Amino acid sequence: MDLRKLKTLIDLVAESDISELEVTEGEGKVRIVKSQPQYTMAMPHQMMQQAPAMAAPAMAVEAPAAAPVDAGHKVTSPMVGTFYRAPNPGASNFVEIGTTVKEGQTICIIEAMKLLNEIESDKSGVVKAILVENGQPVEFGQALFIIE
Repeated sequence: MDLRKLKTLIDLVAESDISELEVTEGEGKVRIVKSQPQYTMAMPHQMMQQAPAMAAPAMAVEAPAAAPVDAGHKVTSPMVGTFYRAPNPGASNFVEIGTTVKEGQTICIIEAMKLLNEIESDKSGVVKAILVENGQPVEFGQALFIIE
């Protein structure tokens, strides 16, 4: 699907009462979900501006806990965006620590450019660690989960 068509679909959803639109074209599939107020792009930007003040204490607290969970398969972020554990603010999380997942099962959402992208597990197993907090910005290749 070309960029102009995608932009038109995004504008259609934004300007209407539609809350979600899914379009399949050939091999491609696009799902556009209208963001809730807490999922706006302003929030991650504000968090990133505050990050330098909070970075040192957060790293000091999380670093010791991360060492023992390194054993296992890391599910990494395929893109830059904002990490969400649930499909919408009022819903339950896709997975918790101890949840058994199958390869291809949706385990989180990453919002990028106002599109919500479902991230699937690339390995079957048990979720041993969730390495990112809900609503936190993530980088390409950043570890999100540990699965054993």
